[in-house]
Amino acid sequence: MIKRYSRKELTDIWSEQNKYKIWLDVEIAAAQSMEKLNQIPKGVSSTVKKKARINVKRIHQIESRVKHDVIAFLTSVTEKAGLKARYLHQGMTSSDVLDTSFNIQLIQSGKILVKDLDQILKVLKKQARKYKFTPCMGRSHGIHAEPITFGLKLASFYEEFKRNKKRLIDAINEVSTCAISGAVGTFANISPKVEQHVAKKLGLKVEPISTQIIPRDRHAFYFSVLGIIAGSIERVATEIRHLQRTEVYELQEYFSKNQKGSSAMPHKKNPILSENLTGLSRMVRSAVVPALENIALWHERDISHSSVERNIGPDANITLDFALVRLANILDNMIVYPKKMLQNLNLTKGLIFSQELMLELTKTGLSREKSYRMIQNYAKKCFVENLDLYSVIQTDKYIMSKISPKKLRLIFSYAKHFKNVNLIFRRVFR
Repeated sequence: MIKRYSRKELTDIWSEQNKYKIWLDVEIAAAQSMEKLNQIPKGVSSTVKKKARINVKRIHQIESRVKHDVIAFLTSVTEKAGLKARYLHQGMTSSDVLDTSFNIQLIQSGKILVKDLDQILKVLKKQARKYKFTPCMGRSHGIHAEPITFGLKLASFYEEFKRNKKRLIDAINEVSTCAISGAVGTFANISPKVEQHVAKKLGLKVEPISTQIIPRDRHAFYFSVLGIIAGSIERVATEIRHLQRTEVYELQEYFSKNQKGSSAMPHKKNPILSENLTGLSRMVRSAVVPALENIALWHERDISHSSVERNIGPDANITLDFALVRLANILDNMIVYPKKMLQNLNLTKGLIFSQELMLELTKTGLSREKSYRMIQNYAKKCFVENLDLYSVIQTDKYIMSKISPKKLRLIFSYAKHFKNVNLIFRRVFR
């Protein structure tokens, strides 16, 4: 991933230096077990641990000749650690190292992503409570529907990201497996005890059955969860973009003192960060289909998944991390305009209370169909002629014979719409 959309904490995980370090950890852990089983001489693991050094440039030089990255890595280690290193990798196959290490990188990334989600949850909780009873317009199909509060909108995002955190933890658990089972996964030339030792040493679980590779449905689940989280990011980003439109302008991304919105128009303050998140979310989701297609490999193993994972492994994780951190910053520093929210609530001059009015008429004995038609006709009239629904209804003697002036005033208030806000907040923030 390009530096513009990367954070060092994640790029370090997906660096070749870290990848080869994990490979070495796997090989050393396997060697420790083999020594205990008297399959290789004592002291191999300690010697390699002491003398081996990761030299990425040298590994590349060797790989350019042998055309095999694991062999190049082992050759490089042997050059530094000496003859004892020749006992590394006994009975193992390349996938034992590659798959176990890839899972560790996913776990390392996933744990940081969980922290990112925690930060978003923290900010959303703070902002939801702050704007708990701030009235704003609820919209369906982009059209004014009925009143809600801005706090409820944020609480909805909070609950979604709470689910995302659970999904991600489950996905990390799904890929927390280790396979050291040799060619085609039969343990023909290596003891299952080696696999058990490596798994325990590296904080993993033993893969119950591997076919030379760890089954890719595990990874498909992980990347699918990343895609879902990206969808949630875009949902919030899209809401911010809509609410910052000039015609709405209920909130705004933070705009720094020296920031410029447009090269041509000095007045512009564009929601560029949220637009950026929309694009980044698309990139993360683009990794989901290839991950799903990696499930169906030939027989016990092929490498059609390898090139895919070399791309989507770092790109999806690094991009999602950057997007989550950016989203937390946007939410924490956004500028909210409660007065504009109230102004927009009153934009249609009471039409948003049409449902309550209709329901009240049905309570007096009118059919729902007749009540609906009657209020709809008045709503159309008010919209076309820019009239106030409350005032128009007051002129209808028939309706006023059914509904008292006091009841009518209650209908045209926010009380009913906000009466269960506390209940919803208790459900979400329990």
